[in-house]
Amino acid sequence: MSEFLDLESQDGVRMPWNVIPGTKQESTNSVVPVSAIYTPIKPFPAMPVLPYAPLRCRTCRSVLNPFSTVDYAAKIWICPFCFTRNHFPPHYASISDENLPAELFPQYTTIEYDSSLEKPTTPPVFIFVVDTCMIEEELSFLKSALSQALGLLPDHSLVGLITFGTFVHVHELGFSSVPKTYIFKGSKEVNKDQLLEQMSFFLKKPKPTTGVIAGPRDGLSTESIARFLLPASDCEFALNSVLEELQKDPWPVPADQRAARCTSTALSVAASLLGACVPGSGARIMAFIGGPSTEGQGAIVSKNLSEPIRSHKDLDKDSAPHFHKAVKFYEGLSKQLVHQGHVLDLFACALDQVGIAEIKIAVERTGGLVVLAESFGHSVFKDSLKRVFQLGDYELGLSSNGIFEINCSKDVKVQGIIGPCASLEKKGPLSSDTVVGQGSTSAWKMCGLDKATSLCLIFEIVKKEIPDATVQPTSNQFYFQFLTYYQHSSGQMRLRVTTLSRRWVAGPGSLQDLIAGFDQEAAAVVMARLVSFKMETEAQNQHFLTLLPLRQTGFCS
Repeated sequence: MSEFLDLESQDGVRMPWNVIPGTKQESTNSVVPVSAIYTPIKPFPAMPVLPYAPLRCRTCRSVLNPFSTVDYAAKIWICPFCFTRNHFPPHYASISDENLPAELFPQYTTIEYDSSLEKPTTPPVFIFVVDTCMIEEELSFLKSALSQALGLLPDHSLVGLITFGTFVHVHELGFSSVPKTYIFKGSKEVNKDQLLEQMSFFLKKPKPTTGVIAGPRDGLSTESIARFLLPASDCEFALNSVLEELQKDPWPVPADQRAARCTSTALSVAASLLGACVPGSGARIMAFIGGPSTEGQGAIVSKNLSEPIRSHKDLDKDSAPHFHKAVKFYEGLSKQLVHQGHVLDLFACALDQVGIAEIKIAVERTGGLVVLAESFGHSVFKDSLKRVFQLGDYELGLSSNGIFEINCSKDVKVQGIIGPCASLEKKGPLSSDTVVGQGSTSAWKMCGLDKATSLCLIFEIVKKEIPDATVQPTSNQFYFQFLTYYQHSSGQMRLRVTTLSRRWVAGPGSLQDLIAGFDQEAAAVVMARLVSFKMETEAQNQHFLTLLPLRQTGFCS
């Protein structure tokens, strides 16, 4: 096991089965699935970053790696996944046994490519969505924390501000001389076309007659975008001025009612604004919420105080009247954000419930952050907000706009992923008919990820025949390749490639090999993720059936 634990510091991968059951039947009998816990952008100081594009197999599109067979004389390499013979391009003409490119070094099973070093970087985008339906003390705590956060933002990052209560206020930061906001009714749905029309995006440049309106290349003028999203260094004064003058929502609240808080409408407006201005680039919606939503499609409770907020029992009994409508709304919002490549972060600081059960699908699928505290003055909130932006030993290493892909040997299929991602519905020969988590695909969108983000990958062994003991198999290795495209915190687009090889065994006498390569810690993490996933998706009487066979294997201490 020690050799595999050492590989974790090289590849960021842990597998319960480091020696893999080689047939479908033996894999099924093993109970703990063939799986892996992978940290896509875990930092490795010794990992090289190559300043050119990767060399790919012309058949399966896997990337050249140390497990490829190379014919130096003929300048050909053989893909270990599909066994296709590929010619090296001209810039590999000097390759030899003594002059290897970095991607063929045995120790570089994980490597990064950055072919955009000469291209301009894409600035990160942050849009703050601030709840104003809270007491003055809480609002002052929040304003103070936001002012400190603005000082930590990179100067080139783009920043926007939306506040909400009974109405949604989109603040125009590009005109600092006179404060200017665009107001939308909290109880009314606003689509992207209405948003563009009402916010005068086509005042100087006529609206295109056809096509999708998304960004400067598709019809929006940069001057229109710069009214709402400005570099932090240019709008710091305007933002601080707005925050200083920000007051509690002025609309009166009767004694027998809750405040009219239109959380869902504000998040929808923020998503549409980012979708119109910066589609396909790294952007985060950072929502600061101080109570339950009572207006709009994502309301979790009515304004009338006589109606209690739904409890866990209400959700179990399916007697929460607003739950399904709110979840449906946030499912739609999550699809929109995933399509745009944007992240939803949630900072919920309140003694009351704020609707995490409804909103969580949008946060999970976009890889966002969730911080829960009792008050915006609590150290948990203030320290967490600082860590989003600060650099150094404790930085989160936030990256964005990622796509994760898998290549496997022909006898392995992918059942799915449990983690902060969304399926891109790229179904092919690698996709298993059995779906676990986000499945039926070999590619996933990861809108937000950091250096500690981990994915639980579930595989299926489809090899059915049991090898004849008298016949030596041509290869007893399974190969896995993980490809992560992402926008680095520096703004450059990168591709990280991790390629693994694991030995498979089958037939009589293989048990001892399986036990020797079994990682109990990785198995515990995988089973915990599977159980938590099943608890949310399956009937309650099936929850504990998964745990029983694990104890019977003898591997669970």
